[in-house]
Amino acid sequence: MSGIHLFGTLVCRDAHEAAIVVARLPEHVRLTHAEPGCVSFEVAPTDDPLVWSVEEGFVDAAAFRAHQQRVAGSAWGRATVGIERRYEVEGL
Repeated sequence: MSGIHLFGTLVCRDAHEAAIVVARLPEHVRLTHAEPGCVSFEVAPTDDPLVWSVEEGFVDAAAFRAHQQRVAGSAWGRATVGIERRYEVEGL
Protein backbone atom coordinates (compact mmCIF):
# COMPACT_ATOMS: atom_id res chain seq x y z
CA MET A 1 0.00 0.00 0.00
CA SER A 2 1.38 3.41 -0.83
CA GLY A 3 0.67 6.32 1.48
CA ILE A 4 0.69 5.92 5.24
CA HIS A 5 -0.13 2.64 6.96
CA LEU A 6 -0.53 2.24 10.72
CA PHE A 7 -0.92 -1.16 12.32
CA GLY A 8 -0.78 -2.55 15.82
CA THR A 9 -2.89 -3.03 18.91
CA LEU A 10 -4.94 -1.08 21.41
CA VAL A 11 -4.37 -2.71 24.81
CA CYS A 12 -6.71 -2.13 27.76
CA ARG A 13 -5.60 -2.70 31.36
CA ASP A 14 -8.98 -3.89 32.57
CA ALA A 15 -12.68 -4.37 31.82
CA HIS A 16 -13.41 -0.68 32.54
CA GLU A 17 -11.06 0.47 29.78
CA ALA A 18 -12.45 -2.19 27.45
CA ALA A 19 -15.98 -0.90 28.10
CA ILE A 20 -14.85 2.61 27.13
CA VAL A 21 -13.51 1.26 23.82
CA VAL A 22 -16.72 -0.65 23.12
CA ALA A 23 -18.88 2.39 23.89
CA ARG A 24 -16.84 4.96 21.95
CA LEU A 25 -15.53 2.93 19.00
CA PRO A 26 -18.50 3.03 16.59
CA GLU A 27 -18.54 6.85 16.47
CA HIS A 28 -14.75 7.00 16.19
CA VAL A 29 -14.81 4.62 13.23
CA ARG A 30 -17.64 6.53 11.55
CA LEU A 31 -15.86 9.87 11.90
CA THR A 32 -12.55 8.46 10.69
CA HIS A 33 -14.09 6.89 7.57
CA ALA A 34 -15.54 10.32 6.73
CA GLU A 35 -12.15 12.06 6.87
CA PRO A 36 -10.59 13.24 3.60
CA GLY A 37 -7.69 10.96 2.75
CA CYS A 38 -8.81 7.96 4.79
CA VAL A 39 -8.28 4.87 2.64
CA SER A 40 -9.00 2.26 5.29
CA PHE A 41 -9.65 2.10 9.00
CA GLU A 42 -10.39 -1.01 11.04
CA VAL A 43 -10.36 -1.65 14.76
CA ALA A 44 -11.31 -5.25 15.49
CA PRO A 45 -11.51 -7.30 18.68
CA THR A 46 -9.00 -10.11 19.14
CA ASP A 47 -9.29 -13.34 21.12
CA ASP A 48 -8.21 -11.33 24.16
CA PRO A 49 -11.17 -9.18 25.34
CA LEU A 50 -8.75 -6.43 26.38
CA VAL A 51 -6.97 -6.12 23.02
CA TRP A 52 -8.06 -4.73 19.64
CA SER A 53 -6.23 -5.01 16.33
CA VAL A 54 -5.83 -1.63 14.61
CA GLU A 55 -5.12 -0.96 10.92
CA GLU A 56 -5.28 2.45 9.29
CA GLY A 57 -4.48 3.69 5.82
CA PHE A 58 -4.24 7.28 4.61
CA VAL A 59 -3.35 8.68 1.22
CA ASP A 60 -0.45 10.77 2.51
CA ALA A 61 1.26 12.23 5.55
CA ALA A 62 -0.96 15.32 5.57
CA ALA A 63 -4.14 13.21 5.78
CA PHE A 64 -2.61 11.03 8.50
CA ARG A 65 -1.53 14.05 10.55
CA ALA A 66 -4.96 15.66 10.14
CA HIS A 67 -6.48 12.43 11.47
CA GLN A 68 -4.13 12.43 14.45
CA GLN A 69 -5.03 16.04 15.25
CA ARG A 70 -8.76 15.39 14.99
CA VAL A 71 -8.50 12.34 17.23
CA ALA A 72 -6.52 14.20 19.90
CA GLY A 73 -9.38 16.65 20.39
CA SER A 74 -12.24 14.21 19.97
CA ALA A 75 -14.47 12.46 22.51
CA TRP A 76 -12.66 9.22 21.59
CA GLY A 77 -9.26 10.79 22.15
CA ARG A 78 -10.22 12.22 25.54
CA ALA A 79 -11.89 9.00 26.71
CA THR A 80 -9.06 6.69 25.61
CA VAL A 81 -6.01 8.87 26.29
CA GLY A 82 -4.74 6.50 29.00
CA ILE A 83 -5.21 3.30 27.01
CA GLU A 84 -1.98 1.80 25.69
CA ARG A 85 -1.31 1.86 21.97
CA ARG A 86 1.32 -0.38 20.38
CA TYR A 87 1.50 1.00 16.86
CA GLU A 88 3.93 1.01 13.97
CA VAL A 89 3.61 3.52 11.16
CA GLU A 90 4.99 2.97 7.66
CA GLY A 91 5.40 5.65 5.04
CA LEU A 92 6.23 8.70 7.14
